[in-house]
Amino acid sequence: QAGFMCMETGLSRHKNSINVALKNAADFGVSVVIFWIFGFGLMFGTSYNGFFGTDLFFFKTDKAEYMTYFVFQAMFVATAATIISGAVAERMKLIPFFLFAIVLTGFIYPVQGYWKWGGGWLDAIGYTDFAGSGVVHLCGAAAALAAVIILGPRAGKYGSDGSVKVMRGSNIPIAALGALILWLGWFGFNGGSQLAINDAANANAVAQIFLNTNAAAAGGVVACLIVARVFFKKTNIIYALNGAIAGLVAITAAPDSPTGLEATLIGALGGLLCYGALVFFEQFLKIDDPVGAISAHGVTGVFGVMVVPFTKADATFGGQAIGALSILVFGFVLT
Repeated sequence: QAGFMCMETGLSRHKNSINVALKNAADFGVSVVIFWIFGFGLMFGTSYNGFFGTDLFFFKTDKAEYMTYFVFQAMFVATAATIISGAVAERMKLIPFFLFAIVLTGFIYPVQGYWKWGGGWLDAIGYTDFAGSGVVHLCGAAAALAAVIILGPRAGKYGSDGSVKVMRGSNIPIAALGALILWLGWFGFNGGSQLAINDAANANAVAQIFLNTNAAAAGGVVACLIVARVFFKKTNIIYALNGAIAGLVAITAAPDSPTGLEATLIGALGGLLCYGALVFFEQFLKIDDPVGAISAHGVTGVFGVMVVPFTKADATFGGQAIGALSILVFGFVLT
């Protein structure tokens, strides 16, 4: 949450930075409370035909191991909400944002999360998503895309002739710090999703996940730096930062199965895809996303889900495509 807050405030204009910071701090609290009341039960309760859970509301359980699992999962739901706060930055009031965060964290996110992580219908057809390229990042980005389309661009972003005005962030070093904090936090996301480290097999698995997570982020940064230098004759810190995030999102669906080299390539391709998507959304579709959240988490989330079968033998392209499409449509339409 600290990483998102720094990155989003740093990439926003100074006059809106306090509003953006407040959204990041407050949506974490909103997400945790609503997830405690409704979300955890819908996501992990007793199944209703593979579509959602039906108990554990208000976290009513006598299973002590669920306590740490709740805290771990609450971090994921807060991430999905915060992806949206970045995309709608500088043009959404606090109360409407909090009301939407309640809907997202209390229903949209946990229901689609149940489909895979709660043992629902996506899990039954073989959809693979180890730590949430689809369940967390694509879900948040799908909702963000719908919200951004509804809100429209920031005032003055696009001229009547179709020209695009550059609206520079207020504090790029803070944004860079945010990206590095997120990079560190991702070790918890991906490594923690192994859910055990109490024996040699699990410890070795976590070590491989750490290696691949780091390699993918590095690959995303380096690929974006090279492309910016080759095609534009200068480096671009914003694209480099989003390259790191995109690399991390891309590897998150299966950080346990690639080799270090494969993870680096996945991260690099994710970074380049994010680079292209940032330009495409802003210049051609006129979708105003101040921090590039839709590109880094959505476009790269789809890529991360779809690349899994190349490194994981039991994953299929059909199952992955159904998972990505269902998450995307569900999040977008309900938003």
